[in-house]
Amino acid sequence: MKYTRLLVYRLLVGIFVVMVVGVGVLTFTLVKIQTERYTQISIATAQRVSDIVKRSTQYSMLLNRREDIYHIINTIGSEPGIEAIRIYNKKGDVSFSTNETELNTTVDMNAEACVACHPSGKSNNVKPANVERVRFFRSPAGHNLIGVITPIKNQQSCYEAECHAHNKSQTILGVLDVMIPLSETEQNIAEVEKIQYSGGLLLLLTITIFSGVFLWRMVNIPVHRLTEGTIAVMNGDLDHSIDVQTNDEIGFLTGSFNHMTRTLKQTQQELQLLNQTLEERVQKKTEELRRAQANLIQVEKMVSLGTLAATVAHELNNPLEGILTFAKLIRKRMNDPGLTEESKNEIVSELTMIADETARCGNIVKNLLLFSRKKVGEFKENDFRGLIEQSTKLIEHHLKMHNITLQQSYDDRLSFVVCDSEQILQALLALEINAVESMPHEGKLSIDVKKTGENELTISLSDSGIGVREEDLPHIFEPFFTTKKEGKGTGLGLAVVYGIIERHGGKITVTSQVNRGTIFTITLPISREV
Repeated sequence: MKYTRLLVYRLLVGIFVVMVVGVGVLTFTLVKIQTERYTQISIATAQRVSDIVKRSTQYSMLLNRREDIYHIINTIGSEPGIEAIRIYNKKGDVSFSTNETELNTTVDMNAEACVACHPSGKSNNVKPANVERVRFFRSPAGHNLIGVITPIKNQQSCYEAECHAHNKSQTILGVLDVMIPLSETEQNIAEVEKIQYSGGLLLLLTITIFSGVFLWRMVNIPVHRLTEGTIAVMNGDLDHSIDVQTNDEIGFLTGSFNHMTRTLKQTQQELQLLNQTLEERVQKKTEELRRAQANLIQVEKMVSLGTLAATVAHELNNPLEGILTFAKLIRKRMNDPGLTEESKNEIVSELTMIADETARCGNIVKNLLLFSRKKVGEFKENDFRGLIEQSTKLIEHHLKMHNITLQQSYDDRLSFVVCDSEQILQALLALEINAVESMPHEGKLSIDVKKTGENELTISLSDSGIGVREEDLPHIFEPFFTTKKEGKGTGLGLAVVYGIIERHGGKITVTSQVNRGTIFTITLPISREV
């Protein structure tokens, strides 16, 4: 099984993602807070240094002791952690700097030291943009600095002093600019980031490993045992039990599973016992049904035989009675010595009647034999169009006598058909004679042959005769069923046709309307295994 499909793997991935986001956000927030804190400390340190310088030189400034001022500033500026200290007036002229290269120079009013209070770069335009007057910039040497600008205001003690009195309207006498390097602060921030991110990563790994071990022991192992148990039960091992001793949901599920297997085993044993008794019952009932079915079949055979015997007796009785009657009459009349020519003609007519009735009895027996046949003759390739033309030629005399028009159409794609030519010819003749008899005065007989499939042909025989009633259509292929007058049909013709078509693997259907005609549709396979 792939690990990606395991529930533990998905849970662990979810926990890991949540932990990554949570620890990442927390670590980033802590680093940001520490960075801001160290930055505020640096700003406060620079402001304190600036305040110390201002307070330390205030007295010397009142007495105009420049050497003392410069000495104090140099002493403070030489302390570690101070980049430079300088003093310049509002015009930007540097009057003193711990960096000697800046003495007697003018500060660029567009530089970072001035734009905090002079946004336009003009000395008379003072509009502080930074209330704390703190700036961060990069020194020419390439390291970051923090600068605090402290204005030297014209106080009352200053403009009233005798030594160097200033005009009272002059509010700012100069600017004290203290610059402190941020190297130590940046180093502290980097160490804090390293510690925070390392701690976050370690916390993430610790929680992930602990969660993985916990989930593996508390979830994966019990679920794996449950899976094995389910597979064992599915394979038919109902004696399998799962040993998971916990008091949580997994333990409850395991107990339920073991209880289920015990119940299933008990139920299976009960079903086996029931099956054993059921098999005995089924055998008994089957034997009873077999005997009952055998009796029923015997009864059906007797009923069918009785029906067949009654029908055959009825069909044969009528012509035999006529034969017997005419035979007796002829015997009496033959004893008359004075037979006239007219009497002889009547005897000939009666003998003809006897011959016809005898032929009728023969036809009944012949159709019975055909109906009872289960095998067909020889199958071979036959010209189907030739078979139809042969059948229509045999009924040509009947067509002329009844003034019937014959219409035929053939599919050019059809040539030879594998069939028993004698039986197909017999079936076609039976259908055509039925059609002729349904049109005693005049009508139209149509024969249409088409290839309707790769291995199928369809023959439609339609007439414009008297038709068949709707209630008689379901019985039209039944043996001994006929709609003709008594003595005119045996009721076996269409039954024989149905049997011939069926033995050829085909189908025959009929549609009819009274006084509008009948259509017989036959479908036959074109080729078959001989």
